[in-house]
Amino acid sequence: MPLPINELGNTGLQVSRMGLGLAALGRPGYINLGHSEDLAQDYVVEAMEGRTHRMLDLAYERGVRYFDAARSYGRAEKFLLSWLEKQEAEDIVVGSKWGYIYTAEWQIEAEQHEIKRHTLEVLNKQWAKSSLLLPWLKLYQIHSATFESGVLENTEVLSRLAQLKSEGVAIGLSVSGPQQAEVIEAAMLERVDGVHLFDTVQATFNVLEQSAGQVLGQVAEAGVGVIVKEALANGRLTSRNRREGFAEIKATLENMMQALNIKVDMLALAFVLYQPWAQVVLSGAAVEAHLKSNLAAANVDLDTAQLAQLATLSQKCEEYWTLRKGLAWN
Repeated sequence: MPLPINELGNTGLQVSRMGLGLAALGRPGYINLGHSEDLAQDYVVEAMEGRTHRMLDLAYERGVRYFDAARSYGRAEKFLLSWLEKQEAEDIVVGSKWGYIYTAEWQIEAEQHEIKRHTLEVLNKQWAKSSLLLPWLKLYQIHSATFESGVLENTEVLSRLAQLKSEGVAIGLSVSGPQQAEVIEAAMLERVDGVHLFDTVQATFNVLEQSAGQVLGQVAEAGVGVIVKEALANGRLTSRNRREGFAEIKATLENMMQALNIKVDMLALAFVLYQPWAQVVLSGAAVEAHLKSNLAAANVDLDTAQLAQLATLSQKCEEYWTLRKGLAWN
């Protein structure tokens, strides 16, 4: 079955219920479990561009119409642009993000893989490059807005984003960390010249991290578009997770998987897709088999009891983010 298409909040943008994020495809190193295995340790630029194009082809063939990139995802925007220029489709929506600077220089091991800079100078420099994705680029987001970065109080940045919005680009923000909900609430109060600035929010929500669910439901009801990232918890909700402390959760998931005759990634993604406010759920797959399995989650049926059981598996927020912070780049 083709993926359902719905409107992203009140933006007027028609997007597929599932999208493809390019964080694991645009650079040699990322924090997903097994990332080096997915890329077969072949980090030649041309090989990675070819892999990305094959993934984009498959995603589009299976109904994906939303693609997510960022300036800090290495060459992700370039790989996406070279693919888009070969397409004749007019139904593709691209969202990208600004605010992190990629610093790993195409290496797996680096002192810093990316540096956050939520300044007007960085916004203008990165927009100049991201805008090459026009006219497919419909959404531009602050990458990982936090209280610490001060971006929600930076009037120069907010005014510049409002200008881009007046030129027809939807404006959003992504959030991360244990204060996701609080940052979302603060961002939704932002107005420039009396106009609400943010059209969308991209947040982490999955079986293990459900802390932002209530506020995401509230903003969706108010007309804000909601995009869910890290629905598989960077691989922790796949068969690759063999870490201590996961055994009890794993046993519950395996029992449900066997009852439904599905894979763990399908179960975890289906749980997110069943949230009524989750308008786009991103797959972060880097190999075709994983993407096919991820997208099959859209056809999984869960009953009320199964959803309730999955909801009980949420970890403590601080614990979840401490573990995520400790994931190794590979």
